[in-house]
Amino acid sequence: MAATTFLGFMRIVLVLVLALTHHAHAFSTSSIIHNHRNNDNANKGAIPSLTACHATPSHQGGSISSLPDIRAAVIVPGFLTGKDEFLALSKSLNNMGIPTVVVPMPNWHWLPCLGGRSMRPMLERIDFTVRHLAGVAGNLADFERTTSEGLEKSLEDALQKSDDESKKTTTDPQLLIPNFSYNVFDCYQDFRNNPGGVLEVGGSAKVEKYPLWNPKGSFPSAPEPMGKVALIGHSAGGWICRAYLSDRNYGGKSYGGNQLVHSLITLGSPHGNAPGAAFKGVEWVNSEIMDSSSGFRALAVGGTGYKGDSSGQLTQGAYSFCCPDGSNGSEYDGDGVTPIQSALAMKEYVPHADTMVLDDVGHFCWSDVFGGETVAPDLTKYHREGRPWYGDDVIVEKWAGWL
Repeated sequence: MAATTFLGFMRIVLVLVLALTHHAHAFSTSSIIHNHRNNDNANKGAIPSLTACHATPSHQGGSISSLPDIRAAVIVPGFLTGKDEFLALSKSLNNMGIPTVVVPMPNWHWLPCLGGRSMRPMLERIDFTVRHLAGVAGNLADFERTTSEGLEKSLEDALQKSDDESKKTTTDPQLLIPNFSYNVFDCYQDFRNNPGGVLEVGGSAKVEKYPLWNPKGSFPSAPEPMGKVALIGHSAGGWICRAYLSDRNYGGKSYGGNQLVHSLITLGSPHGNAPGAAFKGVEWVNSEIMDSSSGFRALAVGGTGYKGDSSGQLTQGAYSFCCPDGSNGSEYDGDGVTPIQSALAMKEYVPHADTMVLDDVGHFCWSDVFGGETVAPDLTKYHREGRPWYGDDVIVEKWAGWL
């Protein structure tokens, strides 16, 4: 079912990019129940130990700002993708000893954000996941609880009423994140009321003028945070993470995620300003310079090797969409979706950020998803022939070591 909805949604993306508009708002309601399906190839063995990093004993206890940094991560999927598309990446990071979960959402949860509208629905999901992972991360004074044995016991206690199949997968860190409630009617309500975008729902496309509005959904409360975690944002998920880290008011709520996040890695994220309603949110995050006093580290990762004039129609249209000067995209290089200049532009607004350029690395695992051939035939062909993307093991090793 996830594969079917992915194809439908990526067709919308193709229309949006090539026509440079956001007027296609039809959506499928074939998936209305949000549950946590476990990957058939779930991690074998114990959950990697959650280890403290960049922290000293003086950080034990106290306020949120004094929480220790824990080497654990939350993956934020890119536009119109969801948890299922990133389970393999999560598994790779877990195998490297970095306990990792994906924001637990299917791709249809992006529907209310179509057309460049408010990212409050996504920010709520990021906040929910970060808080729950931070709540089980442990601290230096209670280090034994962060070991594999401690986490497995916590999971077993939480899953006493689960079926036998779930109990077999208690070593999957994803099970530390509970379900939240969000149905198709909630999605419809959010789709109608989410402000901003090309249609200027609520009166304006500018974030600063969004009316007060709260997205639908019932998110279980998280335990008190016990450590800070890392965020890994793919594509649009990267700049949305920057909005989450900000202390400023975004559409009626200040998330202040820098209090719970010690590091941010963005993978092929469009950080540069560009014309159109879809980039109003990017402009908003770029209106703030976040220096080292903001309390988090940052790494912007971008791929090259996919020229705008020779990598297919989707690539040229995407580059044109992301560029500020109205170019047709043909003269740019990048990962096939995000031009390298935009992927590294976070450095301009987060001056202490590091950057990493990966040669011949693509944006997404096109050949691994149903419908990739239809949406991006050239990029799918390249990936099938062995050209890697950010989530392939050999590439993950290059950027994950930065954590």
